[in-house]
Amino acid sequence: MSGAGSDTPLPLAGLRVLDLSSLYAGPLIATNLGDFGADVIKVEHPRGDDARRWGLSKATERGEIPLWWKVISRNKRLLSLDLHLEADRETARELCAWADVVIENFRPGRLEGWNLGYDELSAVNPGLVLVRVTGFGQTGPLSAQPGFGTLAEAFSGFAFITGQPDGPPTLPPFGLADGVAALAGTSAVMMALYWRDARGGRGQVIDLSLYEPLFSILGPQTTEYEQTGTVQTRMGNRSRRTSPRNAYQTLDGRWVALSGGTQQIVDRMLVVIGRPELRADPRFSNAAARRANADELDALVADWIGAHDLDTVLGRFREIEAPIAPVYSIDQIVTDPHVLARQSVVSVPDDDLGSVLMPGVLPRLSATPGRIRHTGRTAIGADADEIYRDILHREPPERTDG
Repeated sequence: MSGAGSDTPLPLAGLRVLDLSSLYAGPLIATNLGDFGADVIKVEHPRGDDARRWGLSKATERGEIPLWWKVISRNKRLLSLDLHLEADRETARELCAWADVVIENFRPGRLEGWNLGYDELSAVNPGLVLVRVTGFGQTGPLSAQPGFGTLAEAFSGFAFITGQPDGPPTLPPFGLADGVAALAGTSAVMMALYWRDARGGRGQVIDLSLYEPLFSILGPQTTEYEQTGTVQTRMGNRSRRTSPRNAYQTLDGRWVALSGGTQQIVDRMLVVIGRPELRADPRFSNAAARRANADELDALVADWIGAHDLDTVLGRFREIEAPIAPVYSIDQIVTDPHVLARQSVVSVPDDDLGSVLMPGVLPRLSATPGRIRHTGRTAIGADADEIYRDILHREPPERTDG
């Protein structure tokens, strides 16, 4: 288990987080906080969070075990509530009074309709930080529209610039917008808590859309369009900002990726491919010239790589510190010596599966590293008795729903 047996302090120990959200972006914010010691209570509907039904499951003697759930619900205590019921909403209000941070991803206005809006919650908990995750934000003409990461990846402009030049816009095969929003949301929570706890402030609302964090990292195209009228288009694996930059196939059918980010790096690459004289060629002597002659430069690199096997390619490039990396599939990632040495993936004990391999904790802190204390529990409401007893100070209600 990542950090198992460690006696280092967890930096967020004592922080109380109530996760009312579902699926990916909101829950992953709570996962990030929980990895560093926050006490996270994950609330899901009695039928189970939809994240339990996304991705693959494994059949065991205990039944079907949802695998993604093991990761995104790690370090969380589980409670089942149906917020359509007033009794359960009252329980949620009590937990909101207990919490430092509440995370939700209902459509704008839903919490207010349940009398769980920030005005009501902050009246009894002025220090509360409420994270509101939606597809398009709490304001604007599209705020009431349903939003998933796929829509955000399209709306942000990401899909438009991704793919081959003669192909369609390309959506990522994983929750990119959700993941980027979760990182932005985690950062926003820490800013809000710093303001509250270190600067004498109070709680506040974080309005987090799925599309804006992704839009914000798509490079300088906003400014370039405003100043030059240029619309960035699809270029496959190439870049409009540097050359060479591509994925190249080796003689033995593997793939490598490289990027000539500076002239010094490109000069090293030209040495690797046996063409050191081209360092003085005006076609390749600066970034603008390399972009203008990208086809010729790309062909030179591709031809050399295509004539050598993967080990030779990696060895020659690394020998003179010309940046390169293999294009890995997951089976190659989990056996790579560097990945294992850094615990980029870790094996965590699990009650249902014996152990589960999953991504390690990020970011890496030298004095107060995070750790995975347990995987996501499979049983819906697995920690209800403990939560009712220790926090709400009463017996849990009997459930007749499934």
